Amino acid sequence: MLLEHNVAIFTGAARGVAKGVATAFVKAGASVLIVDREVELGNVTAAELGALGPVHFMPVDLADRDALPGIVDEALRRFGKLDTLVNAAQASAQLPLVETSIEAMNIAFDTGFWPTFLLMKAAFPHLVETQGSVINFGSGAGIQGMATQASYGAAKEAIRSLSKTAAIEWGEHGVRVNVICPFALSPGVEMWREHFPDAYNDQVGKVPLRRIGDPEMDIGASAVYLASGLASYVTGQTLMVDGGQTRTF
Repeated sequence: MLLEHNVAIFTGAARGVAKGVATAFVKAGASVLIVDREVELGNVTAAELGALGPVHFMPVDLADRDALPGIVDEALRRFGKLDTLVNAAQASAQLPLVETSIEAMNIAFDTGFWPTFLLMKAAFPHLVETQGSVINFGSGAGIQGMATQASYGAAKEAIRSLSKTAAIEWGEHGVRVNVICPFALSPGVEMWREHFPDAYNDQVGKVPLRRIGDPEMDIGASAVYLASGLASYVTGQTLMVDGGQTRTF
């Protein structure tokens, strides 16, 4: 129970990789507030995970900036404190760069960067109290670049830059900030596998570990580590949980 007594906020956790990570947190003993704009699916996920531990779902459109401080307030009201903020939500349009509009860029930043920035600011004083941490989600599409991912990669790299600044400024207060870049079987990857099996198999074949990550067992386990006391001396890091696709040494 590495996260016993830990209270965590998860954005975008009604489905996909973030749901898997939230599942790992609950199994490790954490109390979790799930935030997502998909109300029906969010309630289903909360009921599913609620069988494992304390879980509450809060429907919020993260593009509504005025609603964001209320997320932190809800976690405090429900669970009494905040130990971990996990910013995983992100929407984007896949377009060639020359076809990427300002509107497409706004979608990526309104659902990813701005919520991450504003939730970090709202959470900071409470994370100081608990000596807690932030886990933000980046992407290899930002670090290495990827065709049709201009807006997505730009938003993810902005989040990484923000995370590095926060790690420097917040370290003296005992608050840690790290980034995970996953390669996992998300709903989007599942659709890719279904419609383009040859391309999918070719990509998985390029992964040194020759498999795609499991949202709970692989990505979730790494996030649990970063949120736990085992990582008390780890901050300002980007952890590539991608089977070895991106080598940083």
